[in-house]
Amino acid sequence: MTIERGLRLMAGVVVTVSAVLAWAHSPYWLILTVLVGLNLFQSAFTNWCPAVWLLSKLGLRLCLPAEKSESSGSCLA
Repeated sequence: MTIERGLRLMAGVVVTVSAVLAWAHSPYWLILTVLVGLNLFQSAFTNWCPAVWLLSKLGLRLCLPAEKSESSGSCLA
C-alpha cells in the first residue's frame, strides 16, 4: 500500500466513524469530520499533511509518478 492510498483510507475511516458516532451518540462528533475536511483542504494547497509523516513512519512507500519510458507505473500496485 502506498502513502497516498493509506491517506485516503485513513480519511475515509475517520469521516465514516465520526458520522456514525454523530448519529449514534452526539452531533458534536461532526467536528471531527469538519477537521478532517479542513486538513484535506489545506493539504491540497500546502502539500503538507501530518498523516503523511505518520504513514511513512509506519513503512508505507511513496507513490512516485511513472516515467514515460516505463510500461507500468509504480502507483498501480
